[in-house]
Amino acid sequence: MSPTVDAAAPAGDAILRRQRIRESAARTYARSFPIVPVRAHGMTVEGADGRRYLDCLSGAGTLVLGHNHPVVLAAIRRTLDSGAPLHLLDLATAEKDDFTTALFESLPPAFADRARVHFCGPAGTDAVEAALKLMRTATGRRGALAFTGAYHGMTAGALAVTGSVTAAPPARGDVTRLPYPYPYRCPFGVGGRLGAELSATYTERLLDDPSGGVDAPAAMILEAVQGEGGVVPAPDDWLRAMRRITAERGIPLIVDEVQTGVGRTGAMWAVEHSGITPDAMVLSKAIGGSLPLAVVVYREEYDAWQPGAHTGTFRGNTLAMAAGAATLRYVAAHGLVARSAELGARMTARLAALRDRLPVVGDVRGRGLMMGVELVDPAGTPDACGALPADPALAVRVREACLRRGLIVELGGRHDTVLRLLPPLTITDEQAEAVLDRLADAVEAAARSAA
Repeated sequence: MSPTVDAAAPAGDAILRRQRIRESAARTYARSFPIVPVRAHGMTVEGADGRRYLDCLSGAGTLVLGHNHPVVLAAIRRTLDSGAPLHLLDLATAEKDDFTTALFESLPPAFADRARVHFCGPAGTDAVEAALKLMRTATGRRGALAFTGAYHGMTAGALAVTGSVTAAPPARGDVTRLPYPYPYRCPFGVGGRLGAELSATYTERLLDDPSGGVDAPAAMILEAVQGEGGVVPAPDDWLRAMRRITAERGIPLIVDEVQTGVGRTGAMWAVEHSGITPDAMVLSKAIGGSLPLAVVVYREEYDAWQPGAHTGTFRGNTLAMAAGAATLRYVAAHGLVARSAELGARMTARLAALRDRLPVVGDVRGRGLMMGVELVDPAGTPDACGALPADPALAVRVREACLRRGLIVELGGRHDTVLRLLPPLTITDEQAEAVLDRLADAVEAAARSAA
C-alpha cells in the first residue's frame, strides 16, 4: 500500500520524516542537507519548499555538466526512442562501442594506444576491486601499497586501501601504508617540497630494505588529488617519482581517477598534469554522464584474466554509456577542460584572500574546479609546520550557514573540516561569484558565532 501522507505537513517534510524512519543509519548527505530536491538544472537545485540552491557538491563530482544538461538528456532520449536494449550484461552493442571509442579518444595517447578496458559494476569501488584483483592475477603477488588520506570506496578491498579508520575497514594485512604529501599537515613535520621529497625517499628505501617487512607488492594505488581526504593535490614531481619507483621495481601503478577525471582538475585526466603514464586507471562518476558507470582501463600486458574472472550483472548500462559518450565529447569540444583550469585558479585565488582575512581559514588548496578550504581553531597551538588544530564544530556550522544562504557544500578531510567545492564545469562567472560571496559570508558568520 502507498504510505499515507500527512496533509497537514508540507510534502517535503513528510518525505524527510519517512526517510528517517525507513532508511539506514548510514545515510550521510541526507543528514547534511535536509532538503527534498524536486527540480534541478545546471548547478541550481530547487527544493520542495521552493528554495533554490547553488550545488557545489555535484553528486560528489559526478555532474561535470551539472544537472540535466541538454546534451545528456538528448543522448538518453535518443537511446530510449531507438529501442536499444537497456541491459545486456557484457554483450557488444553500438552504444558500448561508441562509448569505448569516446573514452579512448579522451585518454592520454601513450596510455590509450596499448590499453584494454574492463566494464565493472556501476560504482567506482568495484573498479578499484577489479584493478587490484587484476594486478594480483597478473603479478602473482598479494600486497598493495596505499597512502595515508586515501579514499577508494566502500567494498572490502577498496576499504583496505582506504586511509580512514572510521569506516570499519577489514583487516589490512596485505596493505602497506605510505605517507602522502600534505603540505599543511605534513606527515614528516616539515611541509612544502621537502615533505614530498621525504615521502618519495621513504617509499623507495622501504621497498629496497630487505628487513623493511614489505613483500614485493602486486600494485601501488594512489589519487593524483585526494578528494575525500581533504582536496590534497599531489605535487607533479612526487607523482613522477612514484612512477619511476614503481616502474624500476616492476610494480604496477594504479591511479584512481574516479573523482578527478573528465576535466575536473583542469586537465582531462589528472595524470596529465605530471605527464605520467600509469599501468591502470580507475574511472567512474563523470564518465557515466550522471548515470552509474565504472571501468578500469589498463595496459594490455596485464590482461591476465580468464573469461568470467571478474563479472557483474550491471556491467552493460546502455543509458549510462550513451550519456557518458555525449559528456566526454561535449567536455572536449567546448573547451571545458581549459575553463576548469582558468576559473578554478581565479576562485582559488579569491579563497586564498579569504584565508588572509579570516584566521579560521587555515589552508586553501585545489586544482581546477576541485577546491578545498580547511577550517581551524585560531586559538589552538600550531604544530611543527604551523598548522592549527582542526575545528569540526566550526566546519558543521559553516556548512549549515552555507545551506541557509542557498549554497550546498560538503565536508571532507581528516576531521571533516575541509569545505569541498566541486561545482560543475559549466558554472558561469556570475555563479562563481555568488558561490564565493555566500561562502565568505557563511564563514564569517560562523566564526562570529563562535567568538
